[in-house]
Amino acid sequence: MSTNIAATSEIAGFIGACLVDSESGLMLASEGGGKLDLEAAAALNTQVVKAKLDAIQTLGLNDGIEDILITLGKQLHFIRPLEKAPGVFLYVALDKKAANLGMARMQVRKIEGSLSL
Repeated sequence: MSTNIAATSEIAGFIGACLVDSESGLMLASEGGGKLDLEAAAALNTQVVKAKLDAIQTLGLNDGIEDILITLGKQLHFIRPLEKAPGVFLYVALDKKAANLGMARMQVRKIEGSLSL
């Protein structure tokens, strides 16, 4: 099982990242974080993923989540369910001033592809 998410620290503006079980909200792996409580972020972002999945089902969209981007005043938050393991998502928090949105999305997608569960 390769849950190494260390490559997330190479993304410009990196604050923290974690791999999360979207059923339980438990963190499977983490990197960085500093003042950001990644355990709390894991649990709380699980609610975001569940709400979006419920909305997709209720609206009959017959689709799935590629990624969720949350833009805050000072930070960017990415939530990306793993294609190979949809019950797990990668969460990455970035400093908005230092991050490049397009590059960050490409890097998160590449890292997601390198993970296996």
